[in-house]
Amino acid sequence: MKTTAFHLQKGGVGKTSMSAAIAYELSKRGRTIVVDIDPQGNASSWLAKGTPKHELADVLFGKVKAGEAVMPTAAPDLDILPTFGLEGTLKVYGENQLANEPYIFEDLTEELSRLGYEFAVFDLSPGFGRLERAALIAASEVITPAAPDYFSLDGLEIFDSELAKLTKAMRKGPNHLRVICNAYDGRIEQHKDIYQQMSFIKQYEVYRVPVDPAFRKAQALHVPLQALADHQAAKKETLETIAKIGVLI
Repeated sequence: MKTTAFHLQKGGVGKTSMSAAIAYELSKRGRTIVVDIDPQGNASSWLAKGTPKHELADVLFGKVKAGEAVMPTAAPDLDILPTFGLEGTLKVYGENQLANEPYIFEDLTEELSRLGYEFAVFDLSPGFGRLERAALIAASEVITPAAPDYFSLDGLEIFDSELAKLTKAMRKGPNHLRVICNAYDGRIEQHKDIYQQMSFIKQYEVYRVPVDPAFRKAQALHVPLQALADHQAAKKETLETIAKIGVLI
């Protein structure tokens, strides 16, 4: 099973938007599951069809099997392993028990593979603590959504350094070759400058996703971006870029 994480140590850059949209693209190729590893549970409130009875933390604590916690979404072949935004215990697990189970997400991916999933997408919080580190070492690849601003440039360099340390310490880690320059506006000179600089940090392959209100519409309707009706649809460039990344994973 191919496992892709979306992460940067900076909030508001579109990690959840990109992980959900690209997960939908992957579901066209095979059964796909989004694993909501953000204690805020934004991906779950967006995608889960119905009210979850169990959350990711219940699986990690050993209270239920993964298959008992998985929820469907509005898209065929796309499911989610949710996290409760309110009264959830994922943060508690990360702060307490995870120190003794650093490879718990590798165990989880094996369980999800046995359930028939071909792709897993990890939506992570902006932190770089035990929870995020454990998820990253279980991922095949990490893709970084970033805003077209100078703070994101700094964040990319810091993230790359931290990821290198993690890989050295754990003797393994995900490939980190792709960056998504999100909310890009080609009319703004700073955006064009940031976009160019991103590719020079580590010779990343950098993709552009424009400012697109369709993401908010999809989240409000609890459907994947690509499932919006024609009169609400995302911009052509948005859909083309997301489709391109989905094919390459």
